[in-house]
Amino acid sequence: MSLSSVNTNLGAMLALQSLNRTNDALGEVQKRISTGYRVADAKDDGGAFAVAQTVRADTATLATVNEQLGGLRGLVDVSLTALDQVSKTMIEIRSVLTRLGDGTTGDAARDQYNQQYDQLRTQVGNFLADASYFGRNLLTGTSPTDDIVTLRSESADTANLYTLAALGPNVNFMVAAGPFADAASARAALADPTGDFHVVNTAINNAMNRLGSDARYIDAQIGYNSNKVDAMEGGLGALIDADLARESVRLQALQIRQQLGSQTLSIANQAPQFLMSLFGGR
Repeated sequence: MSLSSVNTNLGAMLALQSLNRTNDALGEVQKRISTGYRVADAKDDGGAFAVAQTVRADTATLATVNEQLGGLRGLVDVSLTALDQVSKTMIEIRSVLTRLGDGTTGDAARDQYNQQYDQLRTQVGNFLADASYFGRNLLTGTSPTDDIVTLRSESADTANLYTLAALGPNVNFMVAAGPFADAASARAALADPTGDFHVVNTAINNAMNRLGSDARYIDAQIGYNSNKVDAMEGGLGALIDADLARESVRLQALQIRQQLGSQTLSIANQAPQFLMSLFGGR
């Protein structure tokens, strides 16, 4: 049996509670639509938000790692460009050494060839010295010459470090200085495998091979990291993104419920007016 009282309007209380619940749900839906997130902050879902923040930190770190690897690739590319030019110059040096190793070469011609040899050797030194990228040079003994150690993934564990070894301190890319006073000394430089020219040329080829492998690895790692970021962001979206199509349907339904709740509350608030009629008043 319902209570007829001007002090306690149960109908209005129930209608108000229902309207408040509808308003709360409407506010939640509007927040999801405005932000695009099902979990926009820790109040929505503390556990999911904590996971999302961890994933966001990992993806941001991976993006930074790729930037660093991009700089490393630039250094490798510059080094390869220099070594390619050095290798081409070595072909010319071999040609000059061959002329110097010819016993029929006269003194005047030998002087000219020795000058040409020195010029080519100077060019090699210039190419190596110019192979710098942001202050780093892998091919010379100029500072800094230490190995370059960088992260290759979002984890800072030792297993996830990548080392690009500097070549300059350990490898000699410069052929011996001239002049070659006689044909025998020039032929000795060309001797295979112990001649100075052969040793240096082999070192250049080995360095190009190693740096080429480094370049391919760095490119592969950058591509992998980019794909990993895409996958992580896809998983993050499944965890916290709002389904806007569903939220749109809920928004319309809640707006209708809000209107009906307001009307119901208005009707319930008018109930005490009926009691006045019992006393001959309105």
